[in-house]
Amino acid sequence: MADRLPAALGPLLRAARERLAAAGIDDPGLDSRLIVEHFSGTTRTRAIAEPGQKVDSAALSAIEAALRRRVAGEPAHRILGYREFYGLRLSLSPETLEPRPDTETLVDAILPFAKTTAERLGECRILDLGTGTGAIALALVNAVPAATATGVDISPDALATAAGNARDLGLGGRFKALHSNWFEKVSGSYHVIASNPPYIPSREIGNLQDEVRDFDPHRALDGGVDGLDPYRVIAAEAAGFLETQGRVAVEIGHTQKNEVSGIFAAAGYVLTGTHRDLGGNDRVLVFERRKP
Repeated sequence: MADRLPAALGPLLRAARERLAAAGIDDPGLDSRLIVEHFSGTTRTRAIAEPGQKVDSAALSAIEAALRRRVAGEPAHRILGYREFYGLRLSLSPETLEPRPDTETLVDAILPFAKTTAERLGECRILDLGTGTGAIALALVNAVPAATATGVDISPDALATAAGNARDLGLGGRFKALHSNWFEKVSGSYHVIASNPPYIPSREIGNLQDEVRDFDPHRALDGGVDGLDPYRVIAAEAAGFLETQGRVAVEIGHTQKNEVSGIFAAAGYVLTGTHRDLGGNDRVLVFERRKP
């Protein structure tokens, strides 16, 4: 029960860390801080400077409930309801993936082109396929004031979350949420088409980490029998929506570079860049249309 937790912030943090460590949580120090600081409404600085600060009973009850969920395997950011991505705080919902640091590689990869395009043309139109929380589109629009973005998703829940994130970040006027199965309802043309599509082979979903398999939406993970179905769709249809000299940027599984490059090459694209994530794995490919 909540009354078993220490009421002072310092001892509370230690007790939470020990509890998560005993449950085998990978990073009990980080997760205990996230939970305790969030539900007690304090900050890291204050927790260090004022370890004797008292935590009220309502906050203790919320922390207790959150710790139980974490011990049961639910990811910390799912419990908090948000995650930071590219300096932006993004709300999560049941049908959105948690935006992860690997996907920041995609933003890094395409951002220079988006900035150059905006400087040259006074605008940069971005299409984010499978937008989820809106992470990719909103990070780019936030970094490029002249950019606008359309975030496409098949999930109404995800689209509502992305639109809410855009409003909360003050970017609602430059972000449009569109309910569409890939390009089905898309219109217009774009300088950037970006996507972190589902790319896990169907048979491998059951082998994913518990926190991913049990809490991330499977529709956002499952890329078909070989994990490559979404790339086939994007490569086959993107040309009809891509501006001349535009770019297509996709996140990939770390073993998929050759297969995805081959799919795009067969559709008339040239690979212009391969970008690695923080772990040194191939993570993002950037393509342009082959010149006649």
